[in-house]
Amino acid sequence: MERRNVINGGLFAGLAALVPAQSRSTSQRTDDSDVAKAIADLKDTITQAIQTSPELSRIRDQQRIYLKANQKFPDFIEVGIAVWESIYDWHVRHQQPLAVTRTAEGRYAMTVTFTTLLLRPDFVENYLGTGFDLR
Repeated sequence: MERRNVINGGLFAGLAALVPAQSRSTSQRTDDSDVAKAIADLKDTITQAIQTSPELSRIRDQQRIYLKANQKFPDFIEVGIAVWESIYDWHVRHQQPLAVTRTAEGRYAMTVTFTTLLLRPDFVENYLGTGFDLR
């Protein structure tokens, strides 16, 4: 089943639940502004559910910069603890597979797309380094 079908199906099911059942009398109609508000609230809920974390966006920006300069994704990016925890929480929230390991030097490593994030707890919490390779 495609994601689009699931979201659209959920959208219409949600709308049906949000719009109050009308009585048999045709004289009672739901106010258009109430329906519009319900649709806007549902849209906001869906947008928040599929929204990317700000830290993941920052990592993608670093990957793009490195990709443009080197024609490949970086092997590693060093991150602070707050960025690390945010990416970890994103994996859990969206039920994505999580690959956390320890390097030979004892540092924690987490794979995100084609790049491995290296935890640097000794740096500032929101630290996000530039990408680099083993070379």
